[in-house]
Amino acid sequence: MKNILVTGAKGQLGQALQSIAAQYPEFNLLYTDREELDITDEAAVDAFFGSTPVHAVVNCAAYTAVDKAEQDEEAAFRLNFQAPLILAEAAVKHNSGFIHISTDYVFDGRASRPYTENDETAPQSIYGSSKLRGEATVLSIHPQAIVLRTSWLYSRYGVNFALRMQQLMREKESLNVVFDQTGTPTYAPDLAGAIFAILQHPGEENGGVYHYSNEGVASWYDFAIAIKALTGASCAINPVTSDQYPTPAERPAYSVLNKGKIKSTFGITIPYWKDSLAVCLAK
Repeated sequence: MKNILVTGAKGQLGQALQSIAAQYPEFNLLYTDREELDITDEAAVDAFFGSTPVHAVVNCAAYTAVDKAEQDEEAAFRLNFQAPLILAEAAVKHNSGFIHISTDYVFDGRASRPYTENDETAPQSIYGSSKLRGEATVLSIHPQAIVLRTSWLYSRYGVNFALRMQQLMREKESLNVVFDQTGTPTYAPDLAGAIFAILQHPGEENGGVYHYSNEGVASWYDFAIAIKALTGASCAINPVTSDQYPTPAERPAYSVLNKGKIKSTFGITIPYWKDSLAVCLAK
């Protein structure tokens, strides 16, 4: 059985990995969050790797408060850049694989076709900049690492758009939701399944950047309308433009990801976003 260190285990993706781990008995997942392992502490990380054999690391830990990061740059870079650096160095030292989760925010959102892994990056926020520096550092230290960029993550865990919309639709008669930001929702257990697929296909030749989201394209307004339809909510959903809903951090106007590389490399089949949303809401 192979030990897999999961950081950020209390977050959405960490909990999603736990929810499907029983399907992969060849792996023993070591779940850690800040209480169990401070990944910004080099000595603590080195001690963990020294005491426990680690076949691979799945780094789900991140500073994800996108707007707060604009005023808390140091904290964002500490968790999104310095911590991955420390983990990557430990993984190389102990001959461990490495899967690092990144984001669509590394792009400027001005594209008119789905972003490939080779497209130019140009983050427009502190959060995006910190994540881009983190993924670049990981690959410079650990060239066989896998960097997984994803978008619009949601699940039945934690804080996310799908759960928030359900709550607000119960509380309010109408909601304004932006329609001029386009991307693809990603159901966290689907991404977790892709991670296990990668763990089952080790190979130095597979290192690099990959994109994963569910299939299809949606605006936040489309996402909200789908949630309303699936839950039977009576709340009115009104489309608004981004300038009517200003935020401290700039969001990519377009962040649809091309998933051709991950599908062909690892033989992954990706569900359509509305189908996965139905699965999530049914639970």
